[in-house]
Amino acid sequence: MACRISELVLDCREPERLAELWCKVLGYVVLDRGEDGVEIGPEGEGFGGLRPTIVFSPTDEDKTGKLRLHIDVNPTDRDQAAELQRLLDLGARLADVGQTGEESWHVLADPEGNEFCLLRRRLEAEPPSRR
Repeated sequence: MACRISELVLDCREPERLAELWCKVLGYVVLDRGEDGVEIGPEGEGFGGLRPTIVFSPTDEDKTGKLRLHIDVNPTDRDQAAELQRLLDLGARLADVGQTGEESWHVLADPEGNEFCLLRRRLEAEPPSRR
């Protein structure tokens, strides 16, 4: 038997702010709020579904340095250029991590500096169900 990613946990200074941004980025909803943070995930699917939830866990530490793990996102209902503009309008910003300018993806950062990449390839909005 193998494991499956059920949730991603991001330590952050402002869980509500990041939860709001990432809900808009991914089309997720807030599933739970508590002292341990804010959990977001797909509406109607929640924890344990096919797609992992994200928990924004409060910390007093600032992000420093490059993360060893980052999130890649793909457009589902528009091309990459239109999705890039939408993400920038939501509060993401372009990030320089040493790209050459020839990449097929864009590196962005959320309001706390967590890098993520917007890939070019469009995916279906909903993952295929397992049979």
